[in-house]
Amino acid sequence: MFSTGTSKSHGAGKTAVALAIAVTATLAGTVPTAQAAPATGTGTSRCGGQGVDKHALIRYESDIVIKAPLSTIWKLQTDVERWPAWQPPVTSAERLDPGRLKAGSQFRWTTPAPATPTTPATTLTITSTVQQLRPHNCLLWSGPAVGEGLSIDEGVHLWTFRKVKGGVHVHTEETWTGAQVEADVPTATEALGAGLEAWLRDLKATAESA
Repeated sequence: MFSTGTSKSHGAGKTAVALAIAVTATLAGTVPTAQAAPATGTGTSRCGGQGVDKHALIRYESDIVIKAPLSTIWKLQTDVERWPAWQPPVTSAERLDPGRLKAGSQFRWTTPAPATPTTPATTLTITSTVQQLRPHNCLLWSGPAVGEGLSIDEGVHLWTFRKVKGGVHVHTEETWTGAQVEADVPTATEALGAGLEAWLRDLKATAESA
């Protein structure tokens, strides 16, 4: 879904990929080329020894440098219920348990998906479980995304944060699995990429303006 960076994909079925098209239309966004590194698809980053699904056919990764304090960036990412305040594609977000975000925490969030030639307009509901969390260092969650006529069996999403000269280097990567998205891997990968680039763009803009 993003115009910056490339990613490796496997397989190229020609069947319709309604989910990918819908997510693309919902989350499409770009960041300047100089700020987002090309995705490699290697999935070598880790958080607490865990990373994205190494067997997934659909994967994307990207990087950006944000000129803001690490504490500000971390708070934006982990204060899940406030995501809708700075991410237009996130229409709702709720914690399913109390306290600070930690390994085992769950949250549910939604994003609209418009109608396509093969699927109705719907809302994707994503239920995420935090698998690993290292304060001010990394965050890993996973879970399914379900809507009427659209589904991702499991998305695994990793974030890492590292102080560098001039700001914070933010790395993100995600994998998708499921028969529907795997029907056309290149298109689904493009859709995934667009969503991640839009997230990075919004995170950078919000953190730097705080």
